[in-house]
Amino acid sequence: QVQLVESGGGLVQAGDSLRLSCAASGLTFSRSAMGWFRQAAGKEREFVVTISRDGTSTYYTDSVKGRFTISRDNAKNTVYLQMNSLKPEDTAVYFCAADTRYSGRAFRGDYWGQGTQVTVSS
Repeated sequence: QVQLVESGGGLVQAGDSLRLSCAASGLTFSRSAMGWFRQAAGKEREFVVTISRDGTSTYYTDSVKGRFTISRDNAKNTVYLQMNSLKPEDTAVYFCAADTRYSGRAFRGDYWGQGTQVTVSS
């Protein structure tokens, strides 16, 4: 059974930083591209960033470029999202996802976590 468990969300002020983690189990982590998505209240889920299986290739949505950094540790089956210079518009539930076939623009997500809430106050 595949499990993706996010952690690290919380309430912060604009300009602060947070680091999200996603621990994976039940899949061959090193063979899965990983991604972060987010969903704000009343809005559709949107793509944030993906990272390739070996961590050498990343793909960011424009709104987070230069502020967010994705990384992964295949030895720990964990993917991270470092979020700096947070803005109120970053407020959302953040979801971790794994894709066993595609990365980058083609990432669709075969498995999903339950999400962690990030709230940025102004």
